Amino acid sequence: MNPAPSDPSTAASEEWTPRIIAFLCNWCSYAGADLAGTSRIQYPPSIRVIRVPCSGRVNPQYIIKALADGADGVMVSGCHPGDCHYLEGNYYARRRFAVLKRLLSLAGFHPDRVQFTWVSASEGAKFAEVVSTVTEKIRVLGPSELGGRDGV
Repeated sequence: MNPAPSDPSTAASEEWTPRIIAFLCNWCSYAGADLAGTSRIQYPPSIRVIRVPCSGRVNPQYIIKALADGADGVMVSGCHPGDCHYLEGNYYARRRFAVLKRLLSLAGFHPDRVQFTWVSASEGAKFAEVVSTVTEKIRVLGPSELGGRDGV
């Protein structure tokens, strides 16, 4: 028998798990996620992974589309600067997402709904930590309304 929660609104907000789309670089961040899994490191089940060849190949339109289709947040993770398998892909991604952060407000989304991180293939524990941090940041923003729009 389950105990009844003391405050239903508090219980509902604690149960809410954000839906986060994670674009992970094949060579570093995806391997880091795989290492976290094989090492049985726990992290929130809030992310849905999309494996991409390079973080530099993530078109900002994919991020806007994910938010517009109801994702509560988007995480893009690539190789550390200087470690890109394609030499400069993560540098392009970093520049592109600096601009995207400014454009998100114009599109009606809170800029913190998109997070950009670096995780290498040997950082399974860091991947789990990043997912926990991103999930908590999105949880603070609350569920996305109107299919991902914040009404800003």
